[in-house]
Amino acid sequence: MPEAVTITFDCVPLRSVLSREIPEDASPKFRARCERLLAAIDEHGVHNTYFLHSATCEFHLTNSKSLGMLQFSFEGTVFTDQSDLKTVRSDLAIELTKETCPWLTEPAVQWFAKTVEQAVIVEFDRFITAGDLERTIQRHEQLKAQSDQQSGYIGMYL
Repeated sequence: MPEAVTITFDCVPLRSVLSREIPEDASPKFRARCERLLAAIDEHGVHNTYFLHSATCEFHLTNSKSLGMLQFSFEGTVFTDQSDLKTVRSDLAIELTKETCPWLTEPAVQWFAKTVEQAVIVEFDRFITAGDLERTIQRHEQLKAQSDQQSGYIGMYL
């Protein structure tokens, strides 16, 4: 049986974004994501802020694989406290993308969308505790160093 709530996401620490330039040959999808990331920086700044993308939150409401599933996609910013050890809030765009719940009503969808926000806060705290945040920052710093060594080029769409 799947877990009651499953959350996946990719994370970009906003303080790690060093360039506002989007590659000219970027795909439309990648360009749009970069524009949303830059808009998050403009709106929220780079201190204790993290951009989550390619993200889903899935709820399982019954003990069946084929009935009672709600899947939401989300993207946006999470904010941590001054020590970067606790998530304090989020600003997410959330959309119902799939469901196997014939009894689902619009008020329930709205309630679950709010629940996604709370579930993401809990999951991001787990992400921090697991050390994934530090590994993400280190990985980005390594990519930047590699880019600097190669005059700014490390491959398409990186």
